[in-house]
Amino acid sequence: MNALFLLADGAAPQGAGLGGFIPIILIVVIMYFILIRPQQKQQKELRERQNNLQSGDKVVTAGGIYGIIREVKDATVKLEIAPNTVIKVARTSIVSNVAKDGSADAPAAQK
Repeated sequence: MNALFLLADGAAPQGAGLGGFIPIILIVVIMYFILIRPQQKQQKELRERQNNLQSGDKVVTAGGIYGIIREVKDATVKLEIAPNTVIKVARTSIVSNVAKDGSADAPAAQK
């Protein structure tokens, strides 16, 4: 705490210069490559998956509802969740496709 007051008074060591910022810059770069970039890639893949939905695809919604797509419109999808039971959900609520064995495909970051 006392060091903070000394820095505020201008009593900081004069030889630090740009070298004091290098660790901070490295931390920001490392955080970008570990956290931000993979998240952006995962969001891009999800958007592509949602834009390529077709009738007959087996999918899972964000709420955990499994179903088969019966109709695709601009912002909505009609999803058959049981025989003769069709619900209308937002296209953006579809989070993954279902594999042939019945399990949801994991997002790329979790594979």
